[in-house]
Amino acid sequence: MNWKESFKQYAKLQAPNEACGLLAVIKGKETFWPCKNLAEGKFEFFMLDPDDWAECEDNGEVIGVIHSHPVGSATPSDTDKAACEHLGFPYYIYSISLDHWEMIEPSDWKAPSLIGRRFIWGKYDCWSIVTDWLKENKNIDIPYWPRPKSMKKFEENPEFEYAVLLFTGSKNKLNHVAIYIGDSMILNHNFRALSCREPLHFEHQQTLRQVYRYAS
Repeated sequence: MNWKESFKQYAKLQAPNEACGLLAVIKGKETFWPCKNLAEGKFEFFMLDPDDWAECEDNGEVIGVIHSHPVGSATPSDTDKAACEHLGFPYYIYSISLDHWEMIEPSDWKAPSLIGRRFIWGKYDCWSIVTDWLKENKNIDIPYWPRPKSMKKFEENPEFEYAVLLFTGSKNKLNHVAIYIGDSMILNHNFRALSCREPLHFEHQQTLRQVYRYAS
């Protein structure tokens, strides 16, 4: 059985959730390596388990990322394109309902807007909305900050090298940032939400602990 047939069987077992895994060369053969989906909404998103990825790398060489679309076509979403760019591997997408494959490769694709981006840890999250806004609007380059391998590990030990508005979140720790854009509005990207402009509401003010301004 080739790796595509192996994944198709696995994807059908995981439905209606998205199935995910890695394409790796193991013992000289292209092999599907299943990974747990750690996403909150598994029926429409996926998040590869970093421990499964590490185990795969211990056994072979990763050459691609695989996931399923349980409903609809295999056409890559903007989230798929962004994640493909972030991880730097070809993305193989399988439509269960249409029994069809699509493949995309990293191509320097960039989200067309800061608004409406889906949350991708390490690529499109609260920190990247701050750094991307500063680059687009102030031409300020802030070095990429390598995230811990999972959000859970970050919540246990959050740390930021830079911030604009720094908020407390889960476990009452400083683990969320947003950027103030004037007129009592912030540009914000919360987990489980699209990036958006929104008023600096009272609940934000209650959890705001530190404010930073850029100084050249």
